[in-house]
Amino acid sequence: MNLSHVLLLSIWIFFSFCLFSPVILSRPDSTVSSISVPGLSLEGKKPISFSQFSAQMEAQSPGMPVVVVQHQDLNKRILIALIVASSLLGGILLFLLFFCLCRQKKLKKPNLETKENIDAVNTTSNRSSDRFSSLRMAGRKGSIAVIEYQFLEAATNNFQESNILGECGQGRLYRGSFDETFLAAIKRLDGGGQDVDREFENELKLLSKVQHPNIINLLGYSIHGRTKLLVYEMMQNGSLENQLHGHSGGSVLTWPLRLKIAVDIARGLEYLHEHCSPPVIHRDLKSSNILLDSSFNAKLSDFGLAVFSGTTQNKPVKLSGTLSYVAPEYLLDGKLTDKSDVYSFGVILLELLMGRKAAEKVSPSQCQSIVTWAMPQLTDRAKLPKIVDPAIKDQMDLKHLYQVAAVAVLCVQPEPSYRPLITDVLHSLIPLLPVEHGGSLRIA
Repeated sequence: MNLSHVLLLSIWIFFSFCLFSPVILSRPDSTVSSISVPGLSLEGKKPISFSQFSAQMEAQSPGMPVVVVQHQDLNKRILIALIVASSLLGGILLFLLFFCLCRQKKLKKPNLETKENIDAVNTTSNRSSDRFSSLRMAGRKGSIAVIEYQFLEAATNNFQESNILGECGQGRLYRGSFDETFLAAIKRLDGGGQDVDREFENELKLLSKVQHPNIINLLGYSIHGRTKLLVYEMMQNGSLENQLHGHSGGSVLTWPLRLKIAVDIARGLEYLHEHCSPPVIHRDLKSSNILLDSSFNAKLSDFGLAVFSGTTQNKPVKLSGTLSYVAPEYLLDGKLTDKSDVYSFGVILLELLMGRKAAEKVSPSQCQSIVTWAMPQLTDRAKLPKIVDPAIKDQMDLKHLYQVAAVAVLCVQPEPSYRPLITDVLHSLIPLLPVEHGGSLRIA
């Protein structure tokens, strides 16, 4: 029975009670409709009052009882019945009104877990099959799924060490196997704290809005107590850092592949700097945050420290990131602009050219940056071929080497105003990249 039926039933009960209550309440008392007294005739007489009539009755028939109809008692009972019925109906109506208000409030009250999510986030079903479908669809449509912690725990075999892909900022990155064909990378942030919470919310907020072929795709997330997890698409070839400085020593990365990776990074940065509103500064661009898929397409990842450029104007920004990639003006004065990302890109470009790490130890207590080591030799055409990574030394045209080296020199200039925009960098590199790798160079 719905609410309208209850209201109609209540009103019907009220009016029925009002109509029949006088009859019911008056039944115990006999009502005298006419009085016949022997010897008494009222014909031809004037109307007499009740007291006169009573006196006559006593005079003519001493000792005979007089029957009196108490109409006032009947009126009182009717009035009481009406008051009781009105009160009853009023109570029913107040109860129904209170019930309706509570129901509407309950329906409008937002779910707390959904409120914590970024606008436009898609939730998943409780069943494992539905959760998996939502996760797979997230990769296709660019949506973000809310995933149960137990589902991720099972995918990583309770976060076993054998599934660790690497360290990442405030946590670890795990391999998640959801079935035989679908894999994902799961970043686990433990311990809570302001830094962890801020980075988690920052990355979730930014990646829920950003969609680009050269920016990592966020599939879903989960919150379990103080543990927060982010689920990304799987990048089969790991990070650029591992490919350059891992066991292979960069031998897998040919010169065309390295140049393609540089162009991919530049395209991702151009999207952040030129096509996002407001523009985004990555702030933690480094080779370990450049991930490679099965075809060595490069994607920017780890946006926990990213900021919008409008929030950094005319005020110093707290230093964050890896020192060997940090621009001098940001390191010394806290000035952060899009040119700070260009400096970090220049360091990565030097890594691709030289095959050396961004910072290497020269003594137990001292490290030397690749910029300090390479700068005196980058502008010397006689020395430049000698410092190129031996793995690619014979794979590149010297003319192209000089051009790429010139771009790298401009990117790592100490003065930000001397550095080019990332768009100019991209336009300088695309003509050097073969067409089959996404460039414009046609090789005969």
